Amino acid sequence: MKDDVLNESKRKMDKVLEAMARDLSRVRTGRASVALLEGIKVTCYGTTMPIAQVASLAAPEPRLLTVQPWDPTVLGDIEKAILKSDLGLTPMNDGKIIRLPIPALTTERRKELVKMVKKMEEEAKVALRNVRREANEDLKEMKKEKLLPEDEAHRGQEEVQKITDDYIEKAEGQAAEKEKEIMAF
Repeated sequence: MKDDVLNESKRKMDKVLEAMARDLSRVRTGRASVALLEGIKVTCYGTTMPIAQVASLAAPEPRLLTVQPWDPTVLGDIEKAILKSDLGLTPMNDGKIIRLPIPALTTERRKELVKMVKKMEEEAKVALRNVRREANEDLKEMKKEKLLPEDEAHRGQEEVQKITDDYIEKAEGQAAEKEKEIMAF
């Protein structure tokens, strides 16, 4: 039963790290990446959908993204969605394709992005600690209901703490890697 709690904790912590990695991939660095556009929702055909469902996204050059809609009539809607996003990119529309030049990051903007990464790291750590708390509560409950001997429950809590420490270290590593990427000129 203790192993079930530990495995469930690891599974939840893996999901926290996956979510953090997904969020970090959307943080803009100096290079063009289609992941930057993943969070953009386009309102067209009377509904809101992800940009990837209405257009083909590409990064043909290190400082350029292209968005080619499958239906040219939604070009304006895509352009509006990009302008409304917090990416700070200016779309250039030629009637068939939208080009998004990625400007070089200023030092000030880099520092803002690093702060954003730090915030994401802290949110991930909080989520990991919440998983730890849940696991410890489960172990205490098992001990209380006499499903687990006291020393076994204590060992389980120590293992949960070791697992949590490992995952927090991984989260810090992901954030440090992204910071290095952002600060690289």
